[in-house]
Amino acid sequence: MFKKLILICSSVILIVFNVNAASDGELILKKNQPAEVKDCFENLNRVTFKFNQALDGVIFQPVASVYKKLPTPVRNGVGNSLDNISNLVTIPNNILQGDFNKAGINTGRFVINTTIGILGLIDVAQHIGLSEYVKEDYGQSLAKLGVGPGCYLVLPVLGPSTVRDTAASFVNVLGGDAWYNVTVKNDTQHFSDVDYYSSRLTSGINFRAKNFDFIENLEKNSLDFYASVKSLYLQDRQQKILNTNAIIDTQDDSDWEEIENQ
Repeated sequence: MFKKLILICSSVILIVFNVNAASDGELILKKNQPAEVKDCFENLNRVTFKFNQALDGVIFQPVASVYKKLPTPVRNGVGNSLDNISNLVTIPNNILQGDFNKAGINTGRFVINTTIGILGLIDVAQHIGLSEYVKEDYGQSLAKLGVGPGCYLVLPVLGPSTVRDTAASFVNVLGGDAWYNVTVKNDTQHFSDVDYYSSRLTSGINFRAKNFDFIENLEKNSLDFYASVKSLYLQDRQQKILNTNAIIDTQDDSDWEEIENQ
């Protein structure tokens, strides 16, 4: 209860600050430019990156190579279901960012797809005119409030991040992610922590499969694979904060943030 109270108070404070926060897109763009994000922990990051590469070779790469051979309707259904779950983080962040219209649309999408769409497997909402889903997270909300990314950070298993986004991800376990609450915290008795961690693992495999060839080619052709991944990740993050597709479109990165922030 105390943690939830802290979250509620923090949310109110963020909303109040959001009214007066600088909304200068150029300032946000500058703060989040890859060249502006320092790699303060580069030596440690490179060690962690190597560990993640080894883990990818043992687990994610072989599993993803099988997963991507599944029929397209199956993979689309899994992706739709994962998007539906991530709505539970996107909706509060729509509100924190003052985008109440999108919050309403995404709430409608979640209700319709969870019920008529069979737990999100079918994106019924898209077919009846509700706009395409765009994920938001607490790191993006902080960025739009003017909080800089801090240093670049590579997390074990979870991969690329920044100090800001890593700190923001803790909001999920403090009550900011309803899916975490009903599974790991077991608020309803209908789900367990296995459901939560299975969804997170599936997200990683789904992302790896969608970007399978791109990642393989990038690793093969990069003089410094670590630097290439860092640059692409930071560009992708900048793009999502600004809600634009103008920066990069060379990969299917629609759920990169799932791996680190949920």
